Amino acid sequence: MTRGLCNLILTAIVTTLAIGCASTRLNNSKALVIQEQGSFAIGGTVVKSPGNFDPINHGAFNPTNQASEGQTLHGDHAYVFYQVPKNPRNLPLVFWHGYGQSAKTWETTADGREGFQNIFLRRQFPVYLMDQPRRGRSGRATKSITINASPDEQLWFGIFRMGIGTEFYPGVQFSKDPEALNQFYRHMVPNTAPYDLEVNTDAVSALFNKIGNGILVTHSHSGGQGWVAAIKNQNIKAIVAYEPGSGFVFPQGEVPDSVKYVGGILRATGVPMNDFLKLTKIPIVIYYGDYIPDTPSIYPGEEQWRAALTMAKLWRDKVNKYGGDVTLIRLPDIGLKGNTHFPMSDLNNVEIANVMFEFLKKKHLE
Repeated sequence: MTRGLCNLILTAIVTTLAIGCASTRLNNSKALVIQEQGSFAIGGTVVKSPGNFDPINHGAFNPTNQASEGQTLHGDHAYVFYQVPKNPRNLPLVFWHGYGQSAKTWETTADGREGFQNIFLRRQFPVYLMDQPRRGRSGRATKSITINASPDEQLWFGIFRMGIGTEFYPGVQFSKDPEALNQFYRHMVPNTAPYDLEVNTDAVSALFNKIGNGILVTHSHSGGQGWVAAIKNQNIKAIVAYEPGSGFVFPQGEVPDSVKYVGGILRATGVPMNDFLKLTKIPIVIYYGDYIPDTPSIYPGEEQWRAALTMAKLWRDKVNKYGGDVTLIRLPDIGLKGNTHFPMSDLNNVEIANVMFEFLKKKHLE
């Protein structure tokens, strides 16, 4: 056998193995056909230092004492990556992550399966994945903050309702493979500047000004920000909110009492009635997962979600009282048990996506 023939056979074997492995990673799904993709920054501001920039005296990089005279800083923007599939639906999905997270929330899951990015691309939705200002790939900020490297992952293990301490909940829809947990912890990113509601929602509003009508999909800390973004921009035609934890807005004069829980207090805020009524014009669905107690718990990680769910019910009732269309669903109540604070990446995330898709169909948003 000639060396050329040997190389050809070896190449064929390697190619076959590679195709087989790729097929396994894709769960034997059909190939994704993307007709357009790209990325851009949106929103943000520019600040300029007084004085004049001297390219000779100020032109050398000094990491300990860099001169700023006469120079500019572009910051506080959002970073957006988008993909448009072949034969796209009319309304794109804009995915917004939660606290300590980035667009990675919606990408490949910690245990290597397809996330909502691909799941909804396969259903012909254009998808826009955002890193909010001062986070992830939008780390360039106009304000300063000290970032502490403090071990805190078991805290988040509890807050994200994966389990207690280091022990998973029985029946949890998160992979028990240690590598999955390793990957999950590495998804976390720090704030690079103080949190600013106006900066974040201005950037999201600017995004919807750019792309036009669409559906906003929020998670956790972006939930409350999502209500404010929808007040600012009428191009947001619906909101899908996974486990909003704070930022509930009520009409001024009708703000409910704060909800106390072990570890803190959850407060709502008031907005002018004209702004609040804008939330009654679009369909909104809210999903909460499992392991949220109905009565006080000794564990703060569970408790804050009991408080959030309590406030979310009050918010739903208030919006609907004024003619709104808010649906709140606890996933265990519809037979989806074991979901963490990240149902979009849990082991049953395809079933979670099916529920969301059925909601969009029901509201004629598909």
